[in-house]
Amino acid sequence: MLQNITRLFKGNRRLHRENQNVLRVKLRTDQLQAARARFVMQGLTVLFVAAVILFLGWRGVDWAVREFVMENPAFATKVIDLQTDGILTVESLRNIAGVRVGQNLMSLDLARIKRDLELRDYIQSAAVERVLPDTLRIRVMERVPVAQTVVTRQENGRFAHLPHLLDAGGFVMVPPNRAMVADPTALQIDWLPALVGVNPVDLKPGRQVESAQVRAALRLLQHFERSSMFGRSDIRRVDVSGIEVLTVTTATGGEITFASNRDFDAQLRRWRAVQDVATQQGKVISTLDVSISQNLPARWVEASTVPAPPAKPAKPAPYRRKNA
Repeated sequence: MLQNITRLFKGNRRLHRENQNVLRVKLRTDQLQAARARFVMQGLTVLFVAAVILFLGWRGVDWAVREFVMENPAFATKVIDLQTDGILTVESLRNIAGVRVGQNLMSLDLARIKRDLELRDYIQSAAVERVLPDTLRIRVMERVPVAQTVVTRQENGRFAHLPHLLDAGGFVMVPPNRAMVADPTALQIDWLPALVGVNPVDLKPGRQVESAQVRAALRLLQHFERSSMFGRSDIRRVDVSGIEVLTVTTATGGEITFASNRDFDAQLRRWRAVQDVATQQGKVISTLDVSISQNLPARWVEASTVPAPPAKPAKPAPYRRKNA
């Protein structure tokens, strides 16, 4: 009997200890969950407070920028210092740029102004900057045409001949209208050599021509102006329709054949050598092939039988000033 009571007492103590252990584990779990909940709430509170502070700070900065910069009359544009090296008027360039006196200098989008100017095919580059507190400075570099070509298109049932200009880099331009230029003589293009045989598909205003022949013709014109033939003869037309050859027509009607994929300086020297011999003999070159280095095929005629060529139109003053 005593043994049974002893065993019962020991079992109750063991059960009590187990219940105490369960209660302790449950207490620790509840405390851990409560601590985690407090930590999460504290974290959310910190994030909320930080978000409020950031929002108020952003709104404050935005208000300060508007109040003290963007809408500050002290930064109103009073001077638009706009200069160009070409033929366009300051007023036309200001209209393209979309700027006017009185606009807030700090609120102007300089990248947009630069982009709008350079989107015009006859403008090569533009530099735009703020000069605090009240000056907007714009510098424009215009393209200089070195050749012309004519595209024939049908418009309203009629054929229209539309001139296109090309600069030395092969960029295509459409001449600006009369209201945009300061000097009307700048619109005269008769002084420019004509390129014939150009595929109209290659002529996209504001884009470079992709035709290798057209680009070669433009390089030839550049080399010609730097050569000893410049002033002794005059290129009036370049036919680019040939394959790897360019046919130049001079003011006297002579035809000079160049290889479009060879050294132009060497070919121009050959032309000069033959020209000197022809001049000494009182003759004029009718045809000449300088694309080969020896035994140049040539045909001469008596200078007296060739009518005097018409005077070459003068280069407009704006372009003379730019090239000076």
